[in-house]
Amino acid sequence: MNEQGLHDSAILLMALGEDAAADVFRHLAPKEVQRLGEAMSRTRTTSRERLQSVLDRFHSDAGDLSTLVEDTDEYIRSVLQRALGEDKAGLLIERILQGGDVSGIESLKWMDPQSVAELIRNEHPQIIASILVHLERDQASAVLMQLTERLRHDVMVRIATLDGIQPNALRELNDVLMKVLAGGEKLKRKKLGGTKAAAEILNFFGGSNETAVLDAIREHDADLAQRIADQMFTFEDLNHLDDRAIQLLLREVQNESLIVALKGADGELRERVFRNMSQRAAETMREDLESKGPVRLSEVEAEQKEILKIVRRLADEGQIALGGGGEDAFV
Repeated sequence: MNEQGLHDSAILLMALGEDAAADVFRHLAPKEVQRLGEAMSRTRTTSRERLQSVLDRFHSDAGDLSTLVEDTDEYIRSVLQRALGEDKAGLLIERILQGGDVSGIESLKWMDPQSVAELIRNEHPQIIASILVHLERDQASAVLMQLTERLRHDVMVRIATLDGIQPNALRELNDVLMKVLAGGEKLKRKKLGGTKAAAEILNFFGGSNETAVLDAIREHDADLAQRIADQMFTFEDLNHLDDRAIQLLLREVQNESLIVALKGADGELRERVFRNMSQRAAETMREDLESKGPVRLSEVEAEQKEILKIVRRLADEGQIALGGGGEDAFV
């Protein structure tokens, strides 16, 4: 949600009244509640025209929505059973519907990292990994930093090699957590674990902690460590650099290489690059991009990787910082 949408949402919730706003908050994730709460605290007054505009847009958007079925889970279950039969549909249904209630795991998102770490530190590393992949990446990273170095490295290896969680195992894990936790919503179904999850969590470590974890994973599996490192900062992540960093990068990149790399970039990143060039250079780059014919994906990816090598070199030299957490915030 962008800042405009966040501000409009805050205005709408304040206009709805306490009871209705509370009902809305019950359906939001922890970070959404925090962001909206902060926006509401900053919104003391607003113009009558702005309020009416927000209400009119909400009424229009709400009017465009229509419920397709009363019970989505039951509809999916019925359709698959009819199509595949009871036996074949059984396991597939369980996977699609995430194996039932996971409110215990979900409620961890409302806890501070130290509390989560205290709760799970004595569990088996595989159990800890299975829990952490359900959390927001920055929260998972903060929880890991509360664990011992040895346990942290072990859990990161398991996260990187995790390829999903069986529904029955997920239910058992949730049942354990439900003994000490309550509330929360169902988790949305999504792919959990893998090298991308490990890379996203490591992005928040920063500095020597990140290097130590990667070195430990490299001792276990050098190829796995490299695949994690390759995903820790992608070409689209250039959007997260500040303007000074982008300007430093542009001085190091040849125009032809940049043109090919930008062929595979989204519009937001292209505009960000153009804004950090002189007006004449930006116009020339736009024209070159438009006149450039189709480029093989392999060529685009090759040029993007070369540019990322420059980014990492600049980061290693301390000339730019690449987001994330920790003292030095390098990835």
